[in-house]
Amino acid sequence: MISSATSSPGRAVSREADLAHRFAQIRTLTLDLVAPLSDADATVQSMDDASPAKWHLAHTSWFFETFVLRDHVPGYEAFDPNYAFLFNSYYEAEGARHARPRRGMLTRPSLDEIRAYRAHVDAAVQAALPTLGNEALDLVELGLNHEQQHQELLLTDLLHLFAQNPLHPAVWPAVPMASVETAPLEWIEGPTGQVEIGHAGEGFAFDCEGPRHAVLLTPYALASRPVTNGEWAAFIADGGYGDPRHWLSDGWAWVKAEGISAPLYWQQDEDGGWMQFGLDGLRSVDPAAPVTHVSLYEADAYASWAGARLPTEQEWEAVAMAHDPASGNQLDRAGPVRPRADAAAAMFGNVWQWTGSAYRPYPGFRAAEGAVGEYNGKFMSGQFVLRGSSCATPRGSVRPSYRNFFYPHQRWQFTGLRLAKDLS
Repeated sequence: MISSATSSPGRAVSREADLAHRFAQIRTLTLDLVAPLSDADATVQSMDDASPAKWHLAHTSWFFETFVLRDHVPGYEAFDPNYAFLFNSYYEAEGARHARPRRGMLTRPSLDEIRAYRAHVDAAVQAALPTLGNEALDLVELGLNHEQQHQELLLTDLLHLFAQNPLHPAVWPAVPMASVETAPLEWIEGPTGQVEIGHAGEGFAFDCEGPRHAVLLTPYALASRPVTNGEWAAFIADGGYGDPRHWLSDGWAWVKAEGISAPLYWQQDEDGGWMQFGLDGLRSVDPAAPVTHVSLYEADAYASWAGARLPTEQEWEAVAMAHDPASGNQLDRAGPVRPRADAAAAMFGNVWQWTGSAYRPYPGFRAAEGAVGEYNGKFMSGQFVLRGSSCATPRGSVRPSYRNFFYPHQRWQFTGLRLAKDLS
């Protein structure tokens, strides 16, 4: 399930106090993210991959209610017995559930009723914290990191939803962005030979981040920054989306079948310039900012066109270990999020970075017993790993070992790329 520091009896109070503080902060931020929304905004589901904001609010509460309150607080009674069916996500061990593609049909319960549900769960968890043992406290820790993942999903799902509206409405007012020149691209040689990757030691990590193990890296280099919008525009202008030489076979079939000709949310204005829709409405594309909302197929094609390749996740982590994972452009408070040019040189933040590595278990990986063992391991098929974090990732929630993963055609997340090349 998770790896975390085990509290000794003398430190139990400090761990509980820390969890109580973080619980209040994280749960409040989720409410702040949905504060601008109407009940209608929070109910609609724009595609099968996305979930309504109201569902995110309820599911993250169901997680705490089920795995902490139900299983570890004697005498706890569910707020509403129907919610287990409505707001379970994919936990087969928890029984039947509402079909994912039909989450947007849940006009009832209302947004206010879901807020009341959250308040009930929040009060119960805070009251229970002083009495919980280490196993339950580990589940609270998992629930907090799970909610931070849903905060990012909530933002990206809202972006996809509002992008369907031809009026291009903004969720939040636009914030001025610093205008900077594109940072020059340099090549950083990474550690080679036998290198250890994966989580080890104290502190939280998801199960898929370990066990720590040795890998052998041959000489390589990573780009000093992600690919920019301006560089991507040059790829488009050079016919990159129409040249099959650069594309994986599945990617070329996807491009042709879906009519893909630019990153998601890009559109041309009357003068032929590129605009991009965001949570602050439609804005001109900043050529110096990292490109985002591109699929693995697009990222791989661009790398081929540029005479480079995507890094492996092992190469990426080996370089990232020397960088601060809490740095860069990440989520600190509710508001519009976009990749920023003035933070383009950071290893973390701005955009998740596609790697060429399939999402598969590390040597010695074992899923936890019970329902929470379904958290990551069951998805290790057909997906690719992304590393780093994005402008929508809550600051402090990732590590150099953090493994994000999506299917190669998906691009509604803040996904971009950093190039790599061989040196031997």
